[in-house]
Amino acid sequence: MRDKRGGRDDDVRPPRGRARPKSARGSWITPKRVAGIGLTLAVVAALGVFTVKTMKENEAAATDPLSLDDLTRMVNDPFAPDAKTDALKASAAQAQRARAIKDAREQDGPDWDSVKIVKEAPGGGGFTPQAFPPGSKPDPGSNKAIGQKMAAAKGWSGEWGCLEKLWDKESHWNERAMNRSSGAYGIPQALPGSKMASAGGDWQVNPVTQIAWGLGYIAARYKSPCGAWAHSQSTGWY
Repeated sequence: MRDKRGGRDDDVRPPRGRARPKSARGSWITPKRVAGIGLTLAVVAALGVFTVKTMKENEAAATDPLSLDDLTRMVNDPFAPDAKTDALKASAAQAQRARAIKDAREQDGPDWDSVKIVKEAPGGGGFTPQAFPPGSKPDPGSNKAIGQKMAAAKGWSGEWGCLEKLWDKESHWNERAMNRSSGAYGIPQALPGSKMASAGGDWQVNPVTQIAWGLGYIAARYKSPCGAWAHSQSTGWY
């Protein structure tokens, strides 16, 4: 059938500017697109499986809470337990016991002392070795009096006997005492001595600073002087 202009009806084309019918367009589903969608779905599914599996494993795993020791290490607590330091203390205590046994057998002189009184304060922790003030001398008696007052201020008046015996054994209450085996220093025998810098920059020469650090150490590790003394009696160190 022809129209009035002599053309056929099925030759009539839509006016310019109009969209072609959907049936006339090319299909958007192509092999390339299908492959991409398939890959995406596979990745999402794999991630989902991995996430669920991880969650189940975490739920099944034993969850032990952090101990107080772990927490104190995390914040660099100067009183936190240190396995290496404790092992050094134990080794020094063993050497002291061995020497005491030897002296008891030989009986050829005064008992061996586990500490020596140094002529120069040790360094460490960013501190250099330091000479003691000219003419100054240790005064263990005065140090004990100071220690007794400071312990009483912490509420430990009733435990003075334990503290007195503990630091008599460790350093003879001498701020210049150094352990011959471990190198621990000062009245409380801090190892290393530079740990006492947390109580004051004059830790090398000032007995008050040393005592302050030592009391803090005892409170953190053993709760009280008698707790520290009991540990020392049991193991040879505290």
